[in-house]
Amino acid sequence: QVQLVESGGGLVQAGGSLRLSCAASGRTYAIGWFRQAPGKEREFVVDILRSGGSTYYLDSVKGRFTISGDNAKNTVYLQMNSLKPEDTAVYYCAATTTLDRKYNYWGRGTQVTVSS
Repeated sequence: QVQLVESGGGLVQAGGSLRLSCAASGRTYAIGWFRQAPGKEREFVVDILRSGGSTYYLDSVKGRFTISGDNAKNTVYLQMNSLKPEDTAVYYCAATTTLDRKYNYWGRGTQVTVSS
């Protein structure tokens, strides 16, 4: 079993920054961030392989968001810069323990609101 606890959401003005954290228990193959805006489907944002640190980003966040991991703390961070109102969503941390990267463990989510 893997448990995930997110923190770091909040309200920020457009152009501002936030850092999200995801503390994981247990061994994982990859940890990712997803988001769901009101009235929209949940979408993949970024993930990172725990071994090797390979990352994959949603095109719309490339150059603005950076994912990183601290294996000693079993924690993954999402640094979000140059935030836009369209980044407003509930952000979920997710983990997978399988090579197919099907995410089957989820955190409760943290709200990120970007005002214009």
